[in-house]
Parts: sequence; structure tokens; C-alpha cells
Amino acid sequence: MIEAGLRGALLLARGRLDGLLLIDGSSGGAARSFWAAAICLPGFLALRFLAWSEGGGPELGLLRGLVAELVGYACAWTGFALLALPLTEVAGRRAEWPRFVAAWNWSNVVQYLVMLALTLPGELGLPPLLAHGLGLAGIGYALWLEWFVARSALGIVSGKAVAFVMLDLALGLAIGGMVGRLSGG
Repeated sequence: MIEAGLRGALLLARGRLDGLLLIDGSSGGAARSFWAAAICLPGFLALRFLAWSEGGGPELGLLRGLVAELVGYACAWTGFALLALPLTEVAGRRAEWPRFVAAWNWSNVVQYLVMLALTLPGELGLPPLLAHGLGLAGIGYALWLEWFVARSALGIVSGKAVAFVMLDLALGLAIGGMVGRLSGG
């Protein structure tokens, strides 16, 4: 199950539609795909600690900051899946929602790996301009991958796929703002 999801995500990450064939698109497969959140957790924590090392850590303390980040992490994973359901209904693709959620979740593993790989050179002394360029490239790739997964898994046109990416961005900004207020930065 996990291996097939990861292999499918790696194919999707290269723009290959056959990655969807490896991902269990049933309701049970969608539920099991949330194991991707557990797989991504170390990467998420590494990225947070790297960001805190540059900014001096959360103002209200490390423990409070960490708890707020973990709550936000859980809310983002589950919140997107729940908020995407009515959007799939509006797009007339409700039946494809489980496959979409599974593909979205597994593709997040690739996104975290890419973001870590592109963040570490800056932490190891890469000049800031190049480090920021790598960061922008990572964000651009993540946005493309989210769009590709939405378009492919739901069988929708490009413009509708953008709506799912925008939903994820809006949710991330809202949760990030709330986490920032709870942790003091």
C-alpha cells in the first residue's frame, strides 16, 4: 500500500499519468493515503526547525510553537481533503474524489523531499541569491505537481485544476496565519 502510493507519486512527479494506476483510488485507499502525513512529518519538522534557526525560533517558546505547528499540520492535511470534496462536486467529479485525495496525499511526499533538497544547500552556505532561487524553483515545482495531480486524478481541464491549487494555498495561508498567532511567530 505505502510502496505503491510512493511509486505512483514518483511517476506523477515526473508528469506520468500511469502513476495513478499504482495509487489505490478507493475510499479505503484514500483513508490509507493519510499515512503520507506520517511519512512527511520528519521533513515538515526539519523545515520548521531550519526556518526557526534563521529567525530565532517562535516568540512564545519552542514547545508552544511546536504544538501549534503540529496542530496546523494535522488541520492542513485533513482540512484540504474535506474542503476539496464540495469543489469536486462543483466540478462534477465527486466519484473521483477518493482517487484525487490519495494521489494528492502521496504526491506531498515528493513535494517535501524536493523542498528539503532545495532548502539544505542554503543552510550549507549557498549564496542567498542562489538559495532563494532554489526555494522559488521548489515552490514552482510544488504548484505544478499539485495542478498536475488535480487535473489528472479528477480528469478536469487546467482552469478547474487551478482552483484546487488555489484552495490549498488559501488554506495554507489561513492555517499558517493562525499558527503564527498561536506560537508568536
